[in-house]
This record gives sequence, C-alpha cells and structure tokens, in this order.
Amino acid sequence: MKSLIDKYNIPGPRYTSYPTVPFWDEALFSLDSYIASLQKSFQESNQKEGISVYIHLPFCEALCTFCACHKRITKNHSVEIPYLKSLILEWKLYATKFAETEGGRPIIKELHLGGGTPTFFSPLHLQLFLEELFSLVDIAPDCEFSFEGHPNNTSFSHLETLKNLQFNRVSFGVQDYDPIVQKAINRIQPFENVQAVTQWSRELGYSSISHDLVFGLPFQSLAAMEHSIRKTIELLPDRLAFYSYAHVPWIKGNGQRGFDENDLPSGEEKRKLYEHGKFLFQNLGYHEVGMDHFSLPHDSLYKSMQEKTIHRNFMGYTSSKTQVMVSLGMSAIGDSWYGFSQNFKEVERYQNEVNQGNFPIFRGHLLTEEDLVFRRQILNIMCHLETSWEPSEMPPEFFEASLKLKELENDGLIIVNGNHLQITEAGRPFTRNVAMAFDIRLMKNKPETRIFSMTI
Repeated sequence: MKSLIDKYNIPGPRYTSYPTVPFWDEALFSLDSYIASLQKSFQESNQKEGISVYIHLPFCEALCTFCACHKRITKNHSVEIPYLKSLILEWKLYATKFAETEGGRPIIKELHLGGGTPTFFSPLHLQLFLEELFSLVDIAPDCEFSFEGHPNNTSFSHLETLKNLQFNRVSFGVQDYDPIVQKAINRIQPFENVQAVTQWSRELGYSSISHDLVFGLPFQSLAAMEHSIRKTIELLPDRLAFYSYAHVPWIKGNGQRGFDENDLPSGEEKRKLYEHGKFLFQNLGYHEVGMDHFSLPHDSLYKSMQEKTIHRNFMGYTSSKTQVMVSLGMSAIGDSWYGFSQNFKEVERYQNEVNQGNFPIFRGHLLTEEDLVFRRQILNIMCHLETSWEPSEMPPEFFEASLKLKELENDGLIIVNGNHLQITEAGRPFTRNVAMAFDIRLMKNKPETRIFSMTI
C-alpha cells in the first residue's frame, strides 16, 4: 500500500463537477447562453424530478484555519437581513426566467443551507426568509431539506424552526475532538455541544443526522483520531462524512496558514488515519458510500447507493438526482447540467449586482458534447465506482489515455472488461485517480502550477 500511496498521491480534483472549475472555458461563456441552458434544462426536468436549491450563507464569527470555503468573518449580525433580502431578489430573477418556459412552477426537491455558518443567522430571520422563498415555489412531497449546523451556536430554536419548515436532515461539523488539533485549526468545540445538538435533532424528528470528521489535520495521531471516532459513534449519527483535509493555502491565502506544513501527517500517515477510521466505522455497522462517506443501512444515502440513484454535485453526495441546481448567494455555483455559473465572491459586489436587478454571475462554463460524455463517466465513477462507455463516442485522446487505465489495472485498483470499468475494494482510496483517467481537459491542459489538493 505504501508504494501505491507514494505513486498515486498527486494533486487532483475532488470532482464535484466536470469540467472542474480551473478548466472552465470562460472566454466562450455568456450569461444569455447560460440562462438559455438553464431554461432548457428546467423545461426538461422540473415536472419529472424537481430542482435543487443551494443557498450560501457565508458569515462566520471566527476563522477555522482548516477551512477552504468562501466566507466572511464578522461578529456584526446587522448583515443578516440585507443579505437575506438579496437572496430573495436573486431567486426572483431566476423565477422570472423559469416563468418564460413551459416547465411550470418550480418544484424544490432538494434544498441545502451551506456556509460559512448558516446558524450565524437567527432562527427568526431564517424563518422569514424561507417562508418568503417557499411562497414562490412548490415543494416536492419527498423533499430533502438540509443544513450545516455549527455545534457551538446551533440552538434548539434553530433546529425546531427549520424542522417546522420541512427540514429533515442536518450535518454538524465536528472535525476532531483532540484539544491540540482543535487549537491548531481554531475550532474549540466540546463534545458536550455536539451531544446536545445531536440529541435535540433526534427529539425533533430529523430523519438523518450527519457528523463531519476530517483526517489529515495538523498534529493528528492515530490514537487521537480513534478517540474522536469512538466519541462520534457514541452518538450514532445516521451518516458520516470522513473528509480528507484539503491543504490549499496557495488558493486560500492566510486562512490555511495557522500551522506549519510540517505539522501535517505524511501521505502514508494520512492514509493510515483513513483506513483505521474506515475499519472502526464498518465494525460498528456503517457502510462506505461513494468516496469519504459512510452511513447506516436505514439512511437515505445508503439506500440511494443501493438503488443507484445517488448523485454528486457542488453540494457533495445527494440521495437523488436533479438536473437543475440553482445556487444563491455570494460565490455560489449553479448547474444547469449543460453549463455552470459562479456568483461574485465578494459580499458587497454580490449584493450590489442583485440589488440593481442583475444576475450576480461573473464567470461560468458551457459544456460541449465531449464534456457531457466525460461528465457522465466521471459521475458514474464517483457515485457508483464503475462506468461503461461506447467507443464511438470517445475522442482519440481517451484511447491515448487508456495506458493510464492499464496501469491502474496492473496495480489492482480497477478491473476493465471490454468497455466497462469497476473500481476494486483496494482501489477505493484511489477513486479520484481513476476519475482523472477520464478527465480529458486535465490531460490536454496540464497545469503548470499546483491548483488541487493531494488525492490521498
């Protein structure tokens, strides 16, 4: 295993989309073309499967030095109402475009509040905002509404308010319980806080409670990681995300330089943290789902894996697919299936554009026919750990890259049978590397500087 880690621990995308953001063709992107692709996709899919809505709530009261998200650090809560008003104005811009189609009234199947820290906002402000948003849409009977809760500031009122608004899933960012690690990442968070919010969620009837843990953080040891996992399992969350720490300080500036790179586990040490965690999870009844996720058999994520309805997008893994994902808020990335768009990354610029009646989009990508072919392949790999292809639809570059597949096969990471590929159990830690063998844009445009986190 060590030699394989040394060989395959290279910079690579996480593939929440394809093409990945660094390879978007921004020169060929236009707002009009993107909106047209969104209207086309909405008309094709709204009545059949509904749409997803991601809402980025970027404010945090303190900076966690492991975080690679777009956020705004402030203790000034007067920012809440103006920001939420801008979100409603942005949604109305999209609703106007949807009304021009024959797709009908938008049906929200999935909704996620991400951050930043969604629970930075008061329960009352969240309620008023969501009630106004919901008055403009229909809600699917089998909807899945979720939010990210910070255990230190998620109150019973937050949980109760959102449960009354049909939220049925909550994810708590635990990261690690070791006080040395917590100090290094500036995330001091007692177990008692996580225990309280988890118990409240159960009492209120949330159907899926998730805890997020991160391996590869500074000063993490095998013993300390096991302690964090055993404390987590005491609370028996329905779902677990076990993320690899993405160290990208060259992208995020000083936010990820609260510690020295020498304080991070090596590639081999990091893989041991993951393998030991996986062993503990599986011994206690959790099943590995896709990449970096585990769930109990009753959870919707596990069921979606079994039924092959699991999907992956900018929200991560979701238990059902929607072709359209409208994303609202500063830096949010939307997906029409045929194109991507990203909003301005500065809160003020985002709000100014929306308040003037403009879509706050500053860049994007329109997928080519070739992009769509490889998007399906990579999505299959990331969700189902297998894929099949028609040779006639694959460009010449793919067959040149087949040497990469042969190497992965020789190393026992995949099995290729004709035009079908299956990732082996030994290959699961290298899922991102397998997907990279289908990333034609990465092959054609090898970056000259490091732009991705390490794959292992």
